Amino acid sequence: MKRGAFVSIAACALFAAGFASADSSPAPTASATPPAPVAASKKQKVTVAAMGDSLTDAKSHGGGYIDYLKKKCPKSRFDNYGKGGQMVNQMRKRFAADVLGEGVPDKPAYTHVIVFGGVNDLYSDDTAGRTPEKIESDLLRMYKAAKGKGMKVVALTIAPWGGFTKYFTDHRKKTTGQLNKWISDQVTAKNVDYVVDAFSLLSCGDANKLCPKYAEPFKDGLHFGAGGHEVLGKALFDKVFSDCE
Repeated sequence: MKRGAFVSIAACALFAAGFASADSSPAPTASATPPAPVAASKKQKVTVAAMGDSLTDAKSHGGGYIDYLKKKCPKSRFDNYGKGGQMVNQMRKRFAADVLGEGVPDKPAYTHVIVFGGVNDLYSDDTAGRTPEKIESDLLRMYKAAKGKGMKVVALTIAPWGGFTKYFTDHRKKTTGQLNKWISDQVTAKNVDYVVDAFSLLSCGDANKLCPKYAEPFKDGLHFGAGGHEVLGKALFDKVFSDCE
């Protein structure tokens, strides 16, 4: 065979082999199916009891944080059980009737309870013997009673009250910090489901005093006005009730 013919035949063979190789390569696979979008949280009606003192009691110009939640959750129910001047041992004594519905007909089955109290106890340490340990015991009994009924428990720390100079002392500053730490630890202890830190939310500058813009129009250093209640209500909504109707 002539050399030129040999080269021509070899070239044709290489071309055919390359064509076959390309033709036998696997077909491209379809791209992976994109993940399904995450469904939005289902909205739900909640039925909430709020237990507290004058900071919750509408008759004492409290409870604005509850009004905020009512506006954000118009199809839900929020019942206010605040009573001005009460210590948590007094709240505990009416907890069974007001919140658990014991002996009270037609009481709703609450899905959540908010417990916001303790400041009146802290400045009644001398007059009523209210120690942090006693306050913790009464709070814990309410927390556990509600949990036993299947409620979600929302605990609030003590709001800043250092401007209430008639009663605020270095010793009471210490016991306020002690009690607030204990309240904050109750989620880890599984005695409550949520803690909203009113102390840090409502202070600025001097951590022990209410931020002036939240205190207005009150001047006593203990009660806070609409601005403070809005901050507290928003924190509760964002942390606990964002899926409410």
